[in-house]
Amino acid sequence: MSSIKKLTQKRLFLPIFSMILVMLINVVYDIATGSAPLGFFMISIKNGVLYGRLIDILNRGSEIAILAIGMTLVVSASGGTDISVGSVMSLYAGVCCMILAGYGNVNVQQYAHPLLVGIGAGLLVTLICGMFNGFLVAYMNIQPMVATLILWSAGRAVGLLLCNSQIVYVRVPSFQKLGGYCGIIPTPIIVAAVCVAIASIVLRYTALGTYIQSVGINKKASRIAGFNSSKIILMCYAICGLCAGIAGMVATSRIYSADTNNIGLNMELDAILSVALGGNSLGGGKFSLAGSIIGAYTIQAITTTLYALGVSSAQAPVFKAIVVIIIVVIQAEPAKAFFKKLTKKSGKEAARA
Repeated sequence: MSSIKKLTQKRLFLPIFSMILVMLINVVYDIATGSAPLGFFMISIKNGVLYGRLIDILNRGSEIAILAIGMTLVVSASGGTDISVGSVMSLYAGVCCMILAGYGNVNVQQYAHPLLVGIGAGLLVTLICGMFNGFLVAYMNIQPMVATLILWSAGRAVGLLLCNSQIVYVRVPSFQKLGGYCGIIPTPIIVAAVCVAIASIVLRYTALGTYIQSVGINKKASRIAGFNSSKIILMCYAICGLCAGIAGMVATSRIYSADTNNIGLNMELDAILSVALGGNSLGGGKFSLAGSIIGAYTIQAITTTLYALGVSSAQAPVFKAIVVIIIVVIQAEPAKAFFKKLTKKSGKEAARA
């Protein structure tokens, strides 16, 4: 009993358990439909590229994993969420593609301006969006959800305005590279891996992670200890905005266009759910980046499984919302106290027996 209790108290227990559970559901489904029992884990090479459900999950879940990096820092530092990341992704698409295509063009075969100029301008705009959110939260003391609600509604609208409410296509091979393949490996997987590696190195080998957690645990106490809480929160939101821009870069390149109506749509829910599923408290404080990344790919695995079970894309957010509710309830203090009391009671009964 004690070993099980220790195991369940591990920070990565919830995300790993959730991932294993999703995998088992896929195995059971494959067996029930007469497919290969381990078909979910099979990876092959078709048409010169890696192919398989695991590869598809890693590929399609790249944007969520990148968003989860910034969302983890925001939740830890401010005890709130950034619900504007999906709209900021859309805004990146509008800015980048309009610069590359030239204002007024909606279908181009060559760049009006260099590729790096378009990407740089898009990322700069998303960084400014993150700083705007951070300023409202850190210096104006506005609740994070209320502060980010501004760009949640306005970001996508500005992107649509830039594109004249049209889909802007950039049909240049170099533009499609980030959403395509690098050899046999999908490029989004590489981009996500690089982002995770950089974030992990910075948080592990600098004091930034400690500062963020200290501010999240107690903002006033950290300020007394000498930390500039406002600047740390501002920086976390700026990083979150930049991550949204990078995710938008991958999503835009994947479909070689600025579909501002659909890019990043409802992805803020996936990012928040990734953090919650990663074993992180939505109230701020200590965080686990590894848990959030595992949670991100678990969310994509859940989405893929729902589609395989015949659930439509319009209905999928309902099931994800249910998962969020369950996780939040499990993490609530009354629920923790109840389970702790239940465990003690069962332990006493076992000792008497």
